[in-house]
Amino acid sequence: MNRSFRRIGALGAATAAAVAFTAVAPVAAAPAADGFEFTLYAKEVPADDSGETDQAPAVGDSFAFADDLSRTKGGESVGRDGVGCTVVRAGNPADLLCVGNFVLNGGPGGQIAGQTMLSVDPTDDAPAAFDIAVTGGTGDFKDVRGYIRSTPDGDYSRLEFHLTR
Repeated sequence: MNRSFRRIGALGAATAAAVAFTAVAPVAAAPAADGFEFTLYAKEVPADDSGETDQAPAVGDSFAFADDLSRTKGGESVGRDGVGCTVVRAGNPADLLCVGNFVLNGGPGGQIAGQTMLSVDPTDDAPAAFDIAVTGGTGDFKDVRGYIRSTPDGDYSRLEFHLTR
């Protein structure tokens, strides 16, 4: 699988895209009615790409990736995510089913779970923004719902969290 195809599937880069807060530098989370809204930036952690090929993905192919998270592009790391994607429809476009967890520490703290179905053109180097459904959480994010908008932003993915209880 080529690198651009893997990156498009990101939940936290997206997809991402991706989260940990530190007690020293908490992310400014604007309280919404019974929820939170905040933005983080995800940058993919380099992986061993030796097993990648230029072959088109087939149904059942899967891959995993991780992102480091920060409040600003190039800023201090404040968290991480882990994402797994599986090709559920091959072709152009291809459909990827991606599931990921965002780890948050500090204030607020806990984990946020999300998933998305992405339709992607494996040859497109300019992927579009997409939404990740928030399916739950732990700690301060127990019982959250909402979505995360993942938007490509250079070498990063901008993750806009919109969470409610």
